[in-house]
Amino acid sequence: MPESSKDNRGFSRRGFVGTAVAGAAAPAVAARSGAPAPPGANDPKPIAITLKVNGRRHELMVEPRWSLLYVLREQLSLTGAKPGCERGECGGCTVLIDGAARYACMTLAVEAEGAEITTIEGLSNGEPGAVQRAFVEEDAFQCGYCTPGQVMAVEALLAANPNPSFDEIRQGVSGNLCRCGAYAHIFNAARKAAELKRKEKS
Repeated sequence: MPESSKDNRGFSRRGFVGTAVAGAAAPAVAARSGAPAPPGANDPKPIAITLKVNGRRHELMVEPRWSLLYVLREQLSLTGAKPGCERGECGGCTVLIDGAARYACMTLAVEAEGAEITTIEGLSNGEPGAVQRAFVEEDAFQCGYCTPGQVMAVEALLAANPNPSFDEIRQGVSGNLCRCGAYAHIFNAARKAAELKRKEKS
């Protein structure tokens, strides 16, 4: 190896990277082999929290690392919020927390304690809400996977701005991706929902 690739202690960059990769892989190898996990690698101890979801209080034991998305789906069986990227990019898991749109995958369940959480299951009482009806009327979905998150984003938008402009609608749902490309229909549905909500209040 050329001397230029080594520092003055005789270490090479290739050797350093190889050592780092081996060190990172060791815990996984140990786990597969049944060897004890290193200190701190075991699951954290669950703690008791109370979440208010769709108007109902739920007393739960959760691990501090669990996301709100995981708790909603796996603990409360509210599967409307969808796991997609699970890193705050696609918006499939959007819920309302105190009326604001939030990514459930990027929110720890313990963070949401004491807040009003609304999922798509909580938008209606037996009948579709205005936004949901507008999405149907404007054919604002294809595969439907992103639709719950899109609906929640529009709900948050219209709660803050009952009569948004086209650009404000685009901005309001910009954090939600539709891989089918139904954006024009989604924008139309948001405008239709605004009209329906205004009629309901008149």
